[in-house]
Amino acid sequence: MKVIVSYKIPEVGLKKLREKFELSLNEKGRFLSEEEMISKVGDADALVCLGTEKIDKEIMDAGKRLKIIANYAVGYNNIDVDYATKKDIMVTNTPGVLTETTADLTWALLMAIARRIVEGDGLTRAGKFTGWKPDLLLGSDIHGKTLGIVGFGRIGQAVAKRASGFDMKVLYHDVRPVAQEIEQAYKATYVDLDTLLKQSDFVSLHVPLTDSTYHLMDEGKLALMKPTAYLINAARGPVIDEQALVKVLKERKIAGAALDVYEKEPELSPGLSELDNVVLVPHLGSATQQTRGAMSQIVAENVIAALSGENPPNLVNKELLRKV
Repeated sequence: MKVIVSYKIPEVGLKKLREKFELSLNEKGRFLSEEEMISKVGDADALVCLGTEKIDKEIMDAGKRLKIIANYAVGYNNIDVDYATKKDIMVTNTPGVLTETTADLTWALLMAIARRIVEGDGLTRAGKFTGWKPDLLLGSDIHGKTLGIVGFGRIGQAVAKRASGFDMKVLYHDVRPVAQEIEQAYKATYVDLDTLLKQSDFVSLHVPLTDSTYHLMDEGKLALMKPTAYLINAARGPVIDEQALVKVLKERKIAGAALDVYEKEPELSPGLSELDNVVLVPHLGSATQQTRGAMSQIVAENVIAALSGENPPNLVNKELLRKV
């Protein structure tokens, strides 16, 4: 059986796949074009792809032998899952393993924007630090403030857990409240989205990208935030209307934003990179050696199970669960 890997992932997973299957690995150091992807999947039984690669009807139609598309990511909005299900192609992801790492990155973003770390680094490197001054790069306290978490799944809860060390009040919003014992564990209070935006000093986004969350943070929602508040996004770029965000940041209607993901990634909306009240990092949510290695292992386990006639441990389209 043949497995296509669209971009090199950590060796720990590749080794597992090589031991069992014929492996075709893209080692070009760049992403495959759709045409290249189509040409490669024709005789493949499995496709390992990245969460940034669009896997659509054309690619699946070309992969006439495809049994599984294993996404090297938690999110899977890059894959037409409905069409995959119609084609009896299993779709898998890598949940769980990214939770703590992404929560860590969220806090790195929050602290960097609140305490103006990036600005301070730039000023110091440029030789402009001439000594301590009472008004030098004044930021915002984090301890004792209100943190609003939009999306209270695994990652949102891990972010809330870290907030306790800063004596923060935690508000959260999701499709529905979580169990009372979870609320108590994280000292979190459920509120509607508008209330969260109006009361929070920091708003952190942790929702999946769906039709209902696309541009969730549009100009109207951004206008509800305090002028002293900060927006953090380590979820999916299109959850924010990026042009609207540029506008409110430019007009100082909110204090700042810190972003790990972008609406038209890797492109930035015009004007975003010119602002001094935004921290921009290149999709680093899961970027640790340990986590990326664990993701590689999970991908391999999903592929091995699917091609061995078993149910992959992280099947997205559960309609295709086999009776084994």
